[in-house]
Amino acid sequence: MTSSQDRKPNSSRRFLWLTLFIIVLFGGYSAGWFWFAGRAQQEVVQRIAEVNRDGVSATCAKPEIKGFPFRIGLFCDRLEFEDATRRISVSAGNLRTVAQVYQPMRTVLEIDGPLRLTAPDLPQLQFDWELLHASARIAQPLPERLSVETRKLVGQASFSDGAPMPLFTAEDTQLHMRPNGPDIDIAGTFTGLAIDPQALHGRKLPSLDGSADTSLKNGVTLLADKVRSLRGQTGTIRSMTLSTGGTAGAAISGPWTIAEDGLVDADLKVTIRNPRELSRILSEVVPEQRQQFETAFSGLAILGNAPTLPLKIVKGKATLGFIPLGMVPAVE
Repeated sequence: MTSSQDRKPNSSRRFLWLTLFIIVLFGGYSAGWFWFAGRAQQEVVQRIAEVNRDGVSATCAKPEIKGFPFRIGLFCDRLEFEDATRRISVSAGNLRTVAQVYQPMRTVLEIDGPLRLTAPDLPQLQFDWELLHASARIAQPLPERLSVETRKLVGQASFSDGAPMPLFTAEDTQLHMRPNGPDIDIAGTFTGLAIDPQALHGRKLPSLDGSADTSLKNGVTLLADKVRSLRGQTGTIRSMTLSTGGTAGAAISGPWTIAEDGLVDADLKVTIRNPRELSRILSEVVPEQRQQFETAFSGLAILGNAPTLPLKIVKGKATLGFIPLGMVPAVE
């Protein structure tokens, strides 16, 4: 019969081996994490160095890999980019990225404002926010999904001959992008967009909400090849809306094509929601066109509270129903 004295040494040895195993496992994991973090930091520095040539300068101030033990991510004190040839410069505050070690291909990112942008023929633009959050599921050649969200977004412009001019504020904005086979789906929303009267030469717009759900044909190839022009491209607007606090607005949908010469062809449908209220709002914003708005929207109101009209664009010539609207400028 086995005595209790025989069992105690066996139990002690098993506990000792378990403890040693845990120590070795955690020590190996820790060593692996810091080795990978070191390699990742070297890779970041190398990639930035590769960008810094031919008049291009990129900076990730004090890059550091953090997150031990269960996360890993890149942290920078400041972001800067300058292209001397194109005279473009962009700067922003702290960058923080993080991914779980068991899900390394899904990363989240936060950037602190303000973001400052300078470019030829533009005032210096500055954007700030309470929160800028992005997430991506990394894949090749493009992320499976990319989302960007802001809260309390503010924009302003600075001119060389005067004080900064406020442009807009927006309560919330969202942008989502994903490959859909060879195409790219792009969707977004914004709420509480208030355009400052100074940016509209004293005109006052009500607060706006909007959304968009679109598709770009062969967008995966276009983005992978870094095509910078939409000429020769085609896509579909599944839904695009603009409203004033949910009471009045417009929605548009349908396919579009841009020819190689930049002229637009489109077969769209436009729905006007609450035409009389929309007429009143537009008349307050552009009082010199009050009579035209009242005449046009009174006719629409006869068709109901949400009439739908065809909007056709043929080689840049736009027609709403039977009403000619003029030329749509060629896309560069």
